[in-house]
Amino acid sequence: MAATLKDVAELAGVSTSAVSRAFTPGASVSAKMRQRVDNAARQLGYSPNVLARSLTTRRTKMIGLVSNNFHNPIFLEVFDLFTRGLQERDLRPLLVNLSDETDPKKSVQMMQQYSVDGVIVASSTLAPEFAEAFRDAGMPVVHSFGRFSQAPKVHLVGIDNVACGRMAAEELISRGYTNIGFLGGPKSATSTQDRFAGFSEVLKAHPNVKSSHSFADAYSFEAGFNEMQGLLQMEVCEAYFCGDDVLSIGAMAAIQQAGLNVPNDIGIIGLNDMEMAGWQNVNLTTIRQPIKQIIQASIELVLAMMDEPDRAPEYRLFFCDVVERGTLKKQV
Repeated sequence: MAATLKDVAELAGVSTSAVSRAFTPGASVSAKMRQRVDNAARQLGYSPNVLARSLTTRRTKMIGLVSNNFHNPIFLEVFDLFTRGLQERDLRPLLVNLSDETDPKKSVQMMQQYSVDGVIVASSTLAPEFAEAFRDAGMPVVHSFGRFSQAPKVHLVGIDNVACGRMAAEELISRGYTNIGFLGGPKSATSTQDRFAGFSEVLKAHPNVKSSHSFADAYSFEAGFNEMQGLLQMEVCEAYFCGDDVLSIGAMAAIQQAGLNVPNDIGIIGLNDMEMAGWQNVNLTTIRQPIKQIIQASIELVLAMMDEPDRAPEYRLFFCDVVERGTLKKQV
């Protein structure tokens, strides 16, 4: 049978409360006592019961990680970085797959049932009110990749998607394209709305440049493929800003299936710079989102809120840049 706390206490010659204190971070216990307990625990192969300890510390060390688009390969990178970052800090992620759910009620209830110490909403498509529901329930919450605001109601970490839309339009115009298109994700997604707003803003200052816009059903390969197939049946643009890398890759597949070439016939620029974008057979020119820095900042904020629950909401904004590869023609 597995060794118990009582077994460790008997072998170390101390009380069970002394053993409990030795395994409680920050508890008052001498170095000599801690060493005796550690030696006994190693000899018996004992590991403290984390759930039982949470009853004493009133902390579960569980962080709810909520997301809603598992169809996008970028989430594999996001999930990997979040889980490793939390585990390195002795925290445990509780993953919640919303499956396109937009009502936070069930997620809030689940977080309450598991008594999580904090919540990270990792989504660029959910409205700010979703993360605010956790705050209203008294839980420390950070919205990662959320909609930029200079006066957020919860802690916000991400990018300015309006600025990214501007950046994409300016990049296409600087390369001499005079007929450009916006191929965004779902219309309801805040990231799509903001990227399109920035894209449209630049075009207003360039009346000589023709433009069009369309929206895919989801941020997925299939949605990008299907939307581009439909566009190819109409007057096609010289280049497209696809509001996400996976949409871009789907669009490229449709272009190639139609017997056309990227970038000679149609140029493509994406957004995210996920790992797949740099693969040799993809070679996608894209706008890099600093995902690692966003995730690191999100974890730092949720940790800070665990110690300071009343900390005033703040935003941490990260800037993006264009990664030059092979899906746009060279600058003129």
